[in-house]
Amino acid sequence: MQSTKKFKLTDAILTVICVVFVAEAAAPVASIGNSQYFWWIFMIAAFLLPYGLIASELGTTYEGDGGLYDWISKAFPGTKWGARAAWWYWINFPLWMASLAVMCPDLITTATGVQLNAAASLLIQLAFIWIVTFVAFSPVCDNILILNVCSVIKVLLAVVVGALGVYYVANNGFVNDMSPATFLPSFDANSLSYISVIIFNCLGFEVICTMSDSMENPKKQIPQSIIVGGIVIAAIYLFGAFGIGAAIPTASISTDSGLIDAVMLITGRSGGLFVSLVALLFMVTLFGNMISWSMGVNNTACYAAENHDLPRFFARRSPKNNMPTGAALANGIVASLVCVLGVIIQMVAPDSELFWTFFALNLVMLLLSYVPVFPAFLALRKKDPDTERPFRVPGGPGLLKLLAYLPMVLIAIAVLFTAVPLSFDAATLSATLPITVGSVVCIIAGEAIIAACRKKQ
Repeated sequence: MQSTKKFKLTDAILTVICVVFVAEAAAPVASIGNSQYFWWIFMIAAFLLPYGLIASELGTTYEGDGGLYDWISKAFPGTKWGARAAWWYWINFPLWMASLAVMCPDLITTATGVQLNAAASLLIQLAFIWIVTFVAFSPVCDNILILNVCSVIKVLLAVVVGALGVYYVANNGFVNDMSPATFLPSFDANSLSYISVIIFNCLGFEVICTMSDSMENPKKQIPQSIIVGGIVIAAIYLFGAFGIGAAIPTASISTDSGLIDAVMLITGRSGGLFVSLVALLFMVTLFGNMISWSMGVNNTACYAAENHDLPRFFARRSPKNNMPTGAALANGIVASLVCVLGVIIQMVAPDSELFWTFFALNLVMLLLSYVPVFPAFLALRKKDPDTERPFRVPGGPGLLKLLAYLPMVLIAIAVLFTAVPLSFDAATLSATLPITVGSVVCIIAGEAIIAACRKKQ
């Protein structure tokens, strides 16, 4: 029996914020220096805006659980592009969940001062994964309070970081060189590799589209929540970025840095009540991130499996509420295996940056899943012009092509600079090759799985 609860416009907006705003990715972007402000503003205009408009049109025109898989399959029937997108979209999630699970033991240590051994850390990681997995067995409306609270906490933490930066600058001045030249965009490999993180921070609008059955009026709520949520997200990203970039020396921020590291660096404290509270609240937002994304990812994977494009196990649903339990369990199993692998990696290479390695791998796979969405938008406009579009992206053919192809080009650049080593020194290879190899393995595995599923059809 499906839930009869419906969430309102405010719930939809807060869910968009919970899904799209990624607090843990803000600090790594700040490591590129003042040019981060250019890249934030550019990506908001060149990626977030067109992507949000296109997701609004597709989500209100083609409602259902399939999300981007459904859009791509309708646009390119008879091809594997819908199946590929569904696989990339799904596999990113357990990798991302593992990367966040890796952060949890450190957050607990920060909050409590208790040092954890490898076994205790692994148990905490597995607990994080399986709590998210089992919560995802319930309909989104049954978890709306969790999502709303996490959204509010995310905004609060970003505002706190921004405010701390303003306070620090007012009392001590800027710690970094703030001359106009430093704000110009950098086009070196280091800076361009973080474009992918900024784009990642803008993704997730289609997740709300897979929740249309839980809305009172999805044809109005989807575009309204995307537009309002997008504006709020852009504002808090910029404010939080200012706080980190103004008060923390760029050299002190690493790829493994997170929001809690930013708070400690700004306040100059590694413990205490305030830092402990921020650490605990930040961990709550990680649960919110995973729970909100799991709803969209699981629905998409289940829908693809029902159409024989992903393993049949993903199509299993709960007899009580029709939720996609098979996809959820698959997430938990894969994420757990990745965390166990992480423990082995840390035993062999204690200095390895596990968060960034797992996060970058999930990032590459997620970005790839969006590539076919933009040509699918153009194809559906041409092939299916008579279907009612409650929300329609404005503009003529030339503007629509620009809105579709510009995000595609940015995704291609982001994937290139994240997953491909552009130099062959030892430091670059050790940081990038695991991402390259992992991406290739995920793509090849997906092709084999899709072929096997279609063969059984």
